Amino acid sequence: MSDQKTGSAPHTLPPLPYADNALDPVISANTLSFHYGKHHKTYVDNLNKLVAGTELADLSLEKVIAATAGQADKAGIFNNAAQIWNHTFYWNSLSPKGGGEPPAALKKKIEASFDTVEACKKELAAAATTQFGSGWAWLVQDGDKLKVVKTSNADLPLTKGLKPLLTIDVWEHAYYLDYQNRRVDYVNAVLDKLINWSFAADNHG
Repeated sequence: MSDQKTGSAPHTLPPLPYADNALDPVISANTLSFHYGKHHKTYVDNLNKLVAGTELADLSLEKVIAATAGQADKAGIFNNAAQIWNHTFYWNSLSPKGGGEPPAALKKKIEASFDTVEACKKELAAAATTQFGSGWAWLVQDGDKLKVVKTSNADLPLTKGLKPLLTIDVWEHAYYLDYQNRRVDYVNAVLDKLINWSFAADNHG
């Protein structure tokens, strides 16, 4: 997340943490080229246009999000800033060597909150598949506990005082080229083969 420090305006599109074909066959290079190269890039371009010459121009992404959350007259700025943050977080929530067992310390925390890793994955899958319309499913830290939450459109746990550990994007453009309307298949494949437990462990600290 190094591109999101204060003074990073204009905001830039952070590089993907892997090659665009690295998530094949779960997520194709074709999907990544559109999702990252078009959608994510457009949010960056839009935000830079919207904040140019304003008091938000030199703020970090997190500060722009905090300054505009819940303000109807700044919804465009919030949506683009939050979507840049969400997408960068999502790319890092995936790994070509993902899936499997979480690192020991995180596994212990997951078991304390959900009983088993499998139960945690089931909750994440349920949140991701029942989110109506566009949005996100998140594993978050809430005080001492871990829990699963879902947000709609561009919203994110940061605005609710929760610490995100990982996320799954369930906007249609995240999966439609590969799975059409089969969101369940996409979510299960991500959880089984790509989810980056090490990233979640790093965020948990």
